[in-house]
Amino acid sequence: METANPDPNIRPAFARPHSGEGGALGRTGLAWAIFEWARNPYYILIVIYIFAPYFARDIIGADLLASGALDGLEPEAARGAANAQGQATIASITKWAGVIAALTAPFLGAALDRGGRLKPLLAIFLGSITICSALLWFAMPGGAGLPTGAIMALLVIAYVSYTYSEVTHNAMLSVAGTPDRLSMISGLGLGLGNLAATLIFIALVILFVMPSMIGWPVAQPAFGLDVARFEHMRIAGPICAIWLAAFSLYFFRHARDPGTPGASWTRAVREGARSVIKTLREATHYRELMKFLLARMFYADGMAALLALGAVYVALFLGWGFLEMLCYAIFASAWAFLGGIFGGWLDSRVGVKRALVIEIAGMVFALLVQLSLTRESLLFGLVPNAQVWDGLVFQTRSDLAYLSLISVVAVTATASISSSRAMLVTLAPPGRSGEFFGLFAIAGTITVWMGPLLVEQFTLWSGDQRIGMASITLLFAIGFAFLLSVRMPERPV
Repeated sequence: METANPDPNIRPAFARPHSGEGGALGRTGLAWAIFEWARNPYYILIVIYIFAPYFARDIIGADLLASGALDGLEPEAARGAANAQGQATIASITKWAGVIAALTAPFLGAALDRGGRLKPLLAIFLGSITICSALLWFAMPGGAGLPTGAIMALLVIAYVSYTYSEVTHNAMLSVAGTPDRLSMISGLGLGLGNLAATLIFIALVILFVMPSMIGWPVAQPAFGLDVARFEHMRIAGPICAIWLAAFSLYFFRHARDPGTPGASWTRAVREGARSVIKTLREATHYRELMKFLLARMFYADGMAALLALGAVYVALFLGWGFLEMLCYAIFASAWAFLGGIFGGWLDSRVGVKRALVIEIAGMVFALLVQLSLTRESLLFGLVPNAQVWDGLVFQTRSDLAYLSLISVVAVTATASISSSRAMLVTLAPPGRSGEFFGLFAIAGTITVWMGPLLVEQFTLWSGDQRIGMASITLLFAIGFAFLLSVRMPERPV
């Protein structure tokens, strides 16, 4: 059955496509997935594991200590205050980037459904990320490189550009393959993105970290990098920039663009803004889709808090050092690769809604078991902790148990992202996936403060950090309830 053009004021030379051909290994499906192989390492290395902690601890925190402002405090208290300021700075960056993205992404998404070619827009967004990422090489302690305000601005611009690229890329998912193959295509993209990050992490360990610690496999860090000047961390920015520029070429050459050649972007923005406002006013017409977006708002915030604060929790309770945390990042990214594939497979077997239910339940189970681990015992004291070997990392039962649970979190969290995207494509009206992916972006960012706020308040109330972390389950429970109430359309026979 033919679908009418969603905007009668735009008269394209051909009907705008709403579906594609082939599967995950087809030319267009693979090209769509390769995009995340190229782009996602930026988020994993810069936003999560390497640059953000470096910026918080070794620039913001170290500069505050060097300024003398904390000289009246005991050394441990001064270090705690410096770290708190670093964490607050990262939170501020995320907050402002999230606000900008939340206020603009839905309008961008609606314009994408009505405007011209999407690839030129993606080139602009990726170019912005590439430039910002490369410039992070000049982020040095003590003001030797870029000023702190300039570094923060680069991170905000890159974060917003990343969100815009995500909305635009997601708007192209519906034409990347046949409707029944979209879950596998989405999962392959997430898997490839995490696999790319894993390979980069391994390269950083072999080329820079291990040589500086034990002189193996080479005596000195590669390329003459000076670890004392944090060049092994700063190099993550240029590496991600080169990786993004090089590997996005395949996407631009082979991905299918659903945009209308020659369409007016000015009219698309104007009509798209009207459509977003109308959609919000007529939310009852999209009851199931809106319930899904509410569900995602809560369970995605719980997942974000689990991923972000889980690293802080394990560093405190199990005393993991830098090498262990880097190995943790490699291990988690490798399992996340499998999670993307698993998500697509599970969707095809049980459907996207049931798949999401299973994935969220898996995350909650892993969180509860994680909270049972301390340096002294496992399973809330039922099993005593003990050393199992004398290697460089992960020497105790608790270490190995937590590491194994990270695999569950990585698989289920990545699979849930894949399933969520496929569920939105399933529920969105034909020809309007861009608009609803804009709302999808809001649902993942507008309440990003809830998880940290719950953890903070429950920790202060109870005086127990494990109870604070356990409060995240409230977000999962609310999202779970909304998700169970969503009625999925029947698949055409």
